[in-house]
Amino acid sequence: MARFSRIQVAQKMAEQGMVPLFYHPDIELGKAVLKACYDGGARLLEFTNRGDYAHEVFAALNKYCASELPEMILGVGSVTDAGAASLYLQLGANFVVTPVLREDIAIVCNRKKVLWSPGCGSLSEICRAEELGCEVVKLFPGGIYGPGFVKAIKGPQPWTSIMPTGGVSPTEENLRAWLDAGVTCVGMGSKLISSAILAEGRFDQLENRVRDTLQLIQKLKKELDQSRVENYLILNEK
Repeated sequence: MARFSRIQVAQKMAEQGMVPLFYHPDIELGKAVLKACYDGGARLLEFTNRGDYAHEVFAALNKYCASELPEMILGVGSVTDAGAASLYLQLGANFVVTPVLREDIAIVCNRKKVLWSPGCGSLSEICRAEELGCEVVKLFPGGIYGPGFVKAIKGPQPWTSIMPTGGVSPTEENLRAWLDAGVTCVGMGSKLISSAILAEGRFDQLENRVRDTLQLIQKLKKELDQSRVENYLILNEK
């Protein structure tokens, strides 16, 4: 079963501000990626369910986290049906991310009190996901909708927590736009864990990239918080 509660996962998503995404069929390479991300400060990672026997790889990596990286919250992404969700929950997945809104997956995850994050692309889907108990909504593909979509949603629904995936890169300009729009965190795959890093085994570079990105996110969050406070004070002085 999951080692972390859904509340712990949601809090860590908000605190960390980024969820790295990764898939590779090689277990040892996967361990190296997890270790590099962990040493870089990441405490959340989404293993995407995209290859044959991916669940076997996930099982090995989740056991590795439990024994060697005790604070790492490993979840699974690209889950498209309740059967796959149930399988990964049996293997200890701490959260489940889906590309679409599936009520059968919501039921499976809620039954075991595991956080699930469905891919949504409209206000109606977001509202339905929240009615089904979703804590953090995945905006997918994020690059198609953009920060403007998030800002529009947060206007009437400031309580909605959104995680865009796709179209997110570890640059100051890109991250500032998403954070300014009000996202809770971002999902980042190949722009963070590139195929070149994996092919060449440059895990020191990955560690540094993760650390730099997390530090940048924290810096931007502080700047934006300060800016909002200043704007609030200016408005109330008038």
